[in-house]
Amino acid sequence: MTLLRSAQFAAIALIIAAALGIGLANSPIGGSLLELRDTYLDVPLLGLHLSLGHWVTDGLLAIFFFLAAIELKHELRHGELASPRKAFVPVVAAVGGVIVPALLFLLLVPTDDMKVGWPIPTATDIAFALGVLAIVGRSLPTRVRALLLALAVIDDLIAILIIALVFPGELQPVALLLAVPVVLVFGLLSYRIRPSNRVVVIAAMIVLGLAAWVLVAISGIHPTIAGVALGLILATRRGEKVRHLIEPWSNVIVLPIFAFVATLVVLPDLRSAPLGPIFWAILVALPIGKIIGITGGALLARTLSGRREADPIPVGDLLTVAALGGIGFTVSLLMNELAFESNRMHATEGTLGVLAGSIVSMVIGGVFGALRSRWYARQVS
Repeated sequence: MTLLRSAQFAAIALIIAAALGIGLANSPIGGSLLELRDTYLDVPLLGLHLSLGHWVTDGLLAIFFFLAAIELKHELRHGELASPRKAFVPVVAAVGGVIVPALLFLLLVPTDDMKVGWPIPTATDIAFALGVLAIVGRSLPTRVRALLLALAVIDDLIAILIIALVFPGELQPVALLLAVPVVLVFGLLSYRIRPSNRVVVIAAMIVLGLAAWVLVAISGIHPTIAGVALGLILATRRGEKVRHLIEPWSNVIVLPIFAFVATLVVLPDLRSAPLGPIFWAILVALPIGKIIGITGGALLARTLSGRREADPIPVGDLLTVAALGGIGFTVSLLMNELAFESNRMHATEGTLGVLAGSIVSMVIGGVFGALRSRWYARQVS
């Protein structure tokens, strides 16, 4: 299980799943896979009308956001975001890493129907970015990983807000209001687990968690938000145990399946239909936008804080973190699906842009990280 929890394993699993998705989509069985992805598996009794692909992006991915929310809560209480002073640099850097890529995307696409994709390059994939850092940065100080984790967690929080505010469906307020007490009772029960009632209470929490997801899905808000709410309200001590239990399955099943489904795209014939502005905008905005935004935001935060750090993170380490922040992957692919849900051609371009931009960021961040790691190794040898 230790291997399955490792960041390296998660990154490798995502790469393999994405490669399989693209490869099989462009193989002789590609048409059948795409047809299967778009097959609807409705649950009329609950008012759910979802394709198999949506069951993955709306349902399975809620588990990933549930775990991300637990990690966010831990960082807010005990980690790099536990105080305003500690959180200031990563918060400003993360905001810069959202604003600059979004602006670059908006500047590079010409039409309004393309501009709705501005959230796509704003995201950072926690599992993938930390996985690459773990592979290339073995000699880097632990604070580099801590900064990347804090940035990615804040980035996920911003992504959650974007999903809730920018991509809502037709709002059904009654269902949303009913979801609130369900989430609250879920949280209350997490503080009431005892050896004598463990099985009954946990079973009740599972039922309540599923009910909250269904109600949020019906309400018109993207149902991954239910995972976030449940993760944030879960008792902190229980949350760490739950994350420890579920994380291997998320790395082995949830993230790879999502990556596979999201990359089921047929590659266009570039001789007759060259890649358009959406692809190039994301390809530029993810690596370059994140490097400029995160590095600039971190340096600006240092200046605004008015305090000199005794041992500030060197610019070389900041560039490593910023470049790895351009690995959008999971959340960027989700943003792409939401932004271009009604335009499959734009969605295909967006998917290819996310993959290409994430690979470029992975290479740049990997080179920076390896060089910095080698430098630190020489200092102690």
